[in-house]
Amino acid sequence: MHPLNLLLLAAPLAMAAAAWHWSPVALFCASGLAIVPLARLIGVATEVLAGRLGAAAGGLLNATFGNATELIISIVALQAGLYDLVKASLVGSILGNVLAVVGLAFFLGGITRERQRFDRTAAGAAGTQLALAATALLVPTVLDVTTHMRPAAMEGLSVGTAVVLLLAYGAGLVFSLRTHAHLYTEEEVEVMHGRGWGVRNAVVVLLLATVTIAVLSEWLVDGVKGVTTGLGWTPMFIGVIVVALIGNAAEHASAVTVARRDRMDLSLAIALGSAAQIALFVAPFLVLLGLVLRHPMNLLFDGFEVAGVAIAAALANLVIQDGESTWLEGTQLLAVYLVLAVAFFVHP
Repeated sequence: MHPLNLLLLAAPLAMAAAAWHWSPVALFCASGLAIVPLARLIGVATEVLAGRLGAAAGGLLNATFGNATELIISIVALQAGLYDLVKASLVGSILGNVLAVVGLAFFLGGITRERQRFDRTAAGAAGTQLALAATALLVPTVLDVTTHMRPAAMEGLSVGTAVVLLLAYGAGLVFSLRTHAHLYTEEEVEVMHGRGWGVRNAVVVLLLATVTIAVLSEWLVDGVKGVTTGLGWTPMFIGVIVVALIGNAAEHASAVTVARRDRMDLSLAIALGSAAQIALFVAPFLVLLGLVLRHPMNLLFDGFEVAGVAIAAALANLVIQDGESTWLEGTQLLAVYLVLAVAFFVHP
């Protein structure tokens, strides 16, 4: 049994906290802990189905469900009108993958080796996508600061930017699944998740885990206000650090595990690919979905959030340009992440 499955015991606690009106902090913590193993189960089911569908269809399935947990939590928060929490969790997912996960992968993978090597072309493509994402987030913020845009104009800019980002994401899929598929060799599913699942089991688990995460996300979002008042944490810190870690914990563990086995191409594909998907698919999708749900969300982020993404994108491109990594580079990335985490904690 995978160690993360023990956290499933938090699900009954979350149910009890919701039914018996326990403190919001207890509801938030129990729901968050229960989501972590369910996110892993979604990853397991997706990988199994992807392996049975072939390279192209499987890659598309991975691209669609790769960040299902973050997407579900964001949709629930969006419906609740917690736009700042949604934006903060998106930024946190990018920072967590680029700085914390890549940093930990470099450190633990390189601590017993002089250096580790990876394909510069594949990693560079992900780095370029991150740079595009940072630019797309920076433009609305700078434009608002310099021109004080009207809300309607900002909404129009956000929708237009969302469409462009989705097109860029589609181009990235064509690159990785068709024209340059040879750069993204498929590793064994058991490296990340394990053996023994059939297609029927995978479909059932995928559906049940998705529905359960949706319910737990409702409770998680309900507990956010209590956490802000009870613990004094800001919605920005909760979104950037806590919610982002909840949604990405299982994926983080997979990236670090394969790095320790010296499979850096797969590790970077998991971490940088997830960050790029958040920026180029999840964020613009939420902008367009907000219009449908009549809870419109724009791409105007807090200035410090944008700065964090820009720093992460710049550092990612800096450390992958030579196609090699060392434990010292991992330590440096982790140090930047911790500094940003402290900064977000004290951010008003």
